[in-house]
Amino acid sequence: MRKSLLAASMASVLAASLLPFNASATEIFASERAIQIAQDSIIIDTHIDVPWRLINDWEDLTQASERGDFDYERAREGGLNAPFMAIYIPSSYEDNGAYTLANHLIDFVESMVYRAPDKYAIAHHSDDIQAHFEQGLISLPMGMENGAPIEGDFDKLQHFFDRGVRYITLAHSEDNHISDSSYDIRQRWGGLSPFGKELIVRMNDMGMMVDVSHISDQAFYDVLEITQVPVIATHSSARTFTPGWQRNMSDDMIKALADNGGVVQVTFGSTFVTVQANQHRARLQRLTDEINAELGEGTDAAEAAIADMRAANPYPFATYEDVLNHFDHIIELVGIDYVGIGSDYDGVGDTLPEGLKDARTFPNLIQGFLDRGYSEEDIDKILYKNTLRVWQQAEAYARQRNAQ
Repeated sequence: MRKSLLAASMASVLAASLLPFNASATEIFASERAIQIAQDSIIIDTHIDVPWRLINDWEDLTQASERGDFDYERAREGGLNAPFMAIYIPSSYEDNGAYTLANHLIDFVESMVYRAPDKYAIAHHSDDIQAHFEQGLISLPMGMENGAPIEGDFDKLQHFFDRGVRYITLAHSEDNHISDSSYDIRQRWGGLSPFGKELIVRMNDMGMMVDVSHISDQAFYDVLEITQVPVIATHSSARTFTPGWQRNMSDDMIKALADNGGVVQVTFGSTFVTVQANQHRARLQRLTDEINAELGEGTDAAEAAIADMRAANPYPFATYEDVLNHFDHIIELVGIDYVGIGSDYDGVGDTLPEGLKDARTFPNLIQGFLDRGYSEEDIDKILYKNTLRVWQQAEAYARQRNAQ
C-alpha cells in the first residue's frame, strides 16, 4: 500500500524544513520517517466539515485556501487522501428544508470534483479508495451528519445513497425523528424511534454504514441490538477524559462497539480531548455570573472586570499528546483493530489542539504513534485499515441480502 516515488519526493521536501519540537501549531515537527508513512499510506478521516464551510464561506479548495483547515494543498502535504465530506445538517432544519439543504451540500462536493478531476474523485465504493490512491487522486466519500434529510421516507434514504452518502450520523444536537441526541435532555424516544429502528435495518440492507456519534447512550445500545454489521463512531473520543459528557463514549460503550466489530474514530477538537477545555465555557460563565452579581450586570466596572477575567483565562488548547492519550486508552481497552481517525476539521472552530491544527499535520500524529512504540502495521490500521474493514463488511452484507 505504498506510493514510493511521490512519497520520496514529498518527504525530501518536507524533511528539509523540519522544525524543532516546540514549533508553532500549524508547522510540521515530525521526523522524515513519519512524513514518509503519511505519504506512503492511505489516510481515511471519517469527518471533515468542508461542505458546510463552503456554504457559509466559499473558497476554491482545489488549490491552497486562505481559511479553514482543509484544502487540496494541505491535504497533499499531510498525506490525507480519503477524507469523508460531512453533509452536516443543523438540527434547526428538522422538518424545515433538510432534504433540500443536504442535496445542496452534496452539490458542493461534486463541484470540487468537476473543477479538478485530476485532483479529486468521489468514492462510491470501498474499492474506490485504493483505486483513487493508485491514480494519485484524493477520494471524497461522503457521510451525512444528522439524518433529518431522510424526513421519514425510505425513498429519500435511497436517493442519498445513490448520490454517494455512505454513512448517516443518526442525530445531531437535538432529538430528531430517528434518534435521541446525546445533547438533548428531553430524550424524546428513550433511544431510537420506531422509524429509526427500521432505518438501521434498511441501511444495513443497502450497505450504508451507521454512525453512532452524537446519539444518546440508549440509542447507541438500540443500534447495536439491531445492526447486523459493524458500526462506526465517526468523530467521538473517550469519555474517561471528559467525565459525564455523553458526547464522548464511555468505556462500556467502547467495549460494546468493539464486540460489534465497529470502530471509534478519535476526534481532535480540544473540547473532546481534555476536561479543562471541555469545561472552559462553563467556567467562564460561572466567573462572569460572579462578577455580575458583585458589580452589577452591564455596568462599566463589571464589563471591565469580565474582560480582564477572560484575558487571564485563555482557551486551554489540548495538544496532540492529549489526543494520543485517547488512542492509547481505547487500544489498551479493546485492541488496535477498533480505532480510527475522525478529526472534525472545519467543524470545531478554533478549538483544535496544538500540533494538529489542520490537514497538514497528520505526520505529527504519526510521529506520536511512533514515539509511543506503535508499529507501522498498527499505524496503518489506525490510518485506514480498520475503517475500510467496516465499510467492506457493510458492502458484503448488502450484497448477500440483495442476492437473497
